[in-house]
Amino acid sequence: MALHSPITMAFQKPRRAAGKVKYTVFAVVTLCVLYYLRNSATATFNTAFRPIGDHLNGGTPQSPTKPGDKTRPNAHTHPITTLIEGAEVAFEDLLRKESHDLKSAAAAYRTRRGRHPPPGFDAWYDFAEDNGAVMVEDFFDQIYHDLGPFWGVEPKVMRKEAWDYEMTINIRNQNASAGSGWFWTQIWLDLTKTIQHLLPDMDLALNSMDEPRIAVPWEDINGYMEKERASRKMAHPKDVVSDFQILSQHPDAEVEMAQKWWESKKETRRFWDIASRGCHPDSLARKAAHQTNFNDTPSITLAHTLPHTYKGYVSNFSLSADFCHQPDLQGLHGMMIEPLSVSSTRHLFPMFGGSKLPTNNEILLPAPMYWNGEERFSGGANHGANWVDKQNKVIWRGVATGGKNRPDNWKGFQRHRFVAMTNATQVSGAENWSQIPENFALPPSEYDIAAQQEGKLGRWTKEWADTGFIDLMCLEPEKNATCYYTDPYFKVNKAMKMAEQFNRKYVPDIDGNSFSGRYRGFLLSTSLPIKATIFREWHDSRLVPWKHFVPMDNRFMDFWGIMEYFVGFEGEVVKREGHDAQAERIALAGQEWANKVLRKEDMQIYVLRLLLEYARLSDERRDKMGWVADLL
Repeated sequence: MALHSPITMAFQKPRRAAGKVKYTVFAVVTLCVLYYLRNSATATFNTAFRPIGDHLNGGTPQSPTKPGDKTRPNAHTHPITTLIEGAEVAFEDLLRKESHDLKSAAAAYRTRRGRHPPPGFDAWYDFAEDNGAVMVEDFFDQIYHDLGPFWGVEPKVMRKEAWDYEMTINIRNQNASAGSGWFWTQIWLDLTKTIQHLLPDMDLALNSMDEPRIAVPWEDINGYMEKERASRKMAHPKDVVSDFQILSQHPDAEVEMAQKWWESKKETRRFWDIASRGCHPDSLARKAAHQTNFNDTPSITLAHTLPHTYKGYVSNFSLSADFCHQPDLQGLHGMMIEPLSVSSTRHLFPMFGGSKLPTNNEILLPAPMYWNGEERFSGGANHGANWVDKQNKVIWRGVATGGKNRPDNWKGFQRHRFVAMTNATQVSGAENWSQIPENFALPPSEYDIAAQQEGKLGRWTKEWADTGFIDLMCLEPEKNATCYYTDPYFKVNKAMKMAEQFNRKYVPDIDGNSFSGRYRGFLLSTSLPIKATIFREWHDSRLVPWKHFVPMDNRFMDFWGIMEYFVGFEGEVVKREGHDAQAERIALAGQEWANKVLRKEDMQIYVLRLLLEYARLSDERRDKMGWVADLL
């Protein structure tokens, strides 16, 4: 049984059944029992990230009562087909929640949040409407997941800790400024300036590192969220305060702050020791032994995938990224083995960043590279050829990042594993027992891979896989981007611009030192993103897996099955039909949707909403603040 974070538990709401699917009384009772058992204790995933589990209960498709309902699987239906059909229903359900006027948007807010909207909500709505936004309240769930614990922190303490931090954006009298010239700060400042005319006074502390930095123990977050729940109410409209405070240049000088006690690599190289404290005390991550040896070939199995998969394929993308029920990921991701740097605290204070793990407590902004639109992350104006003109291949190029790889730890790093398992020579060697895989495993029998049955897995992989490093990122940098301890297993490839990569059909996206900054560019392309990650981003609740992208488990054992489904296999004995049309449909649906909900305008709309909420939360009068013009 998975174990929820206290934030997820606080915001959990019963889910509606899909439009046409009607349940008998017995089914309803059964689902309620399952809901209670599932949500009385689960992982740290945010229910805002709209899992396909709405329609595939616990990863198992629900059997509808109507004959001919396409959501009903049968023994001959491929699991991916079932997941794609479930995603269509999930997306339709999401679109039915769209608001089309200010009054309905405010009503949706009160229903979902249990509070009045913040002051300035009308101006926010007008800004969003003027910029052609798709207005679904669920799209902003990440904001409330991030800010929820701060209802347990005094406003004056929030203000002082934000203002006093080393890298900040300061907003006074609708003018945003920053004292730091750090490029991430300047990019975020540029974004903020585009909406500064709508913002009250506030200070934003910024995380300048790739890695997230705040990891508060689950027990402490649970206490904060108890205070959040107790504060959730709607004051009588006549008692509501609808203006924001005015701050001095140096607010709350008399307020004392707690020590943050930053942890560094002197305390621990392994971020797992830090990250796992945010998991439930009874979770596998907290109870499992902490791995210390990373020099051996990693053990890669499906033992911990059941909560987030359906017949081996990811059915709940949010939960697949949550490591609290997956203790084996401590040895399968560079962030957990040894991040590039460690500077973390267990002290909760309001710091903004571009990504985080499920157990981190930063407040998410759109990542700087998304707003900046740099060609190496976006592909520029070229989003790829028409599907029919693309090469029927997988393309991946990147640097061997993921953390600080060393001679005795690189084998578990995610990018090293992915490149090795898509190298036909290494796969063939493992297949015919001429060499033992250093850092990957062949697919288990559950996936029933036809090429493997004929002893042709390596040869088949060669037909469609084109992956490689452009820099082996050695512990001690070497000429020509090589590395003495990984040279025997990897070669250095020439770099390839993203626009050129978009001439291939399939673009896997693998975490680096933190999240992958190319994801938005992949979604905006005409190619099909295949995504594996353990990180959260601002936009996650806007995307439906298997509708807008293909989710992949962080062990990558499902990758061969995913590719067999889409490209097919024709051998001497076994033939598997591909599903090229389905791949094209997902790729183009993802591109179309990204052009509606991941635009720069959508980033502005999200950040404006976030900062209005943050400003209210930082105000001493926050319990009575809101926008209630529609109720007066």
